[in-house]
Amino acid sequence: MTGMPARSDQPPSPLELALERVGDRWSLLVVEALLDAPRRFNELQESIAGIAPNILADRLRRLEREGVVLGRPYQERPPRLEYSLTAAGRDLAGVLRLLADWGARRSDAAEPLRHALCGTPLEARWYCPPCSELVEDGAHVDEARRL
Repeated sequence: MTGMPARSDQPPSPLELALERVGDRWSLLVVEALLDAPRRFNELQESIAGIAPNILADRLRRLEREGVVLGRPYQERPPRLEYSLTAAGRDLAGVLRLLADWGARRSDAAEPLRHALCGTPLEARWYCPPCSELVEDGAHVDEARRL
């Protein structure tokens, strides 16, 4: 899906595995379109500018296979589905928000995520709950799990 060259001398990295599952633009935009509520095919097509019906159908099938999206029938004849995010899709939504915020911080046209109470731009931090410790700049990160 991503067109990345295979590395035969070592197993794929966690990032490569994630990109194989949902690494193209349209898949990520489908997940974004489902963040607020379930949507039907036509609603998804209207909310994702420029996506062709065959591409949308393909990405929905892929995302269903990967367990990111769930299609539920709302009509039998003809068969029609409403799509929603699974728990895995909701987990991916957090990553997409971070990616969108990263893009917003590097653009004059977009705003970063802000705290609703004071308006300060939010910052993402790695945190280890059992240790109650912030993990800074990759320190104390298992090397096998690094990008």
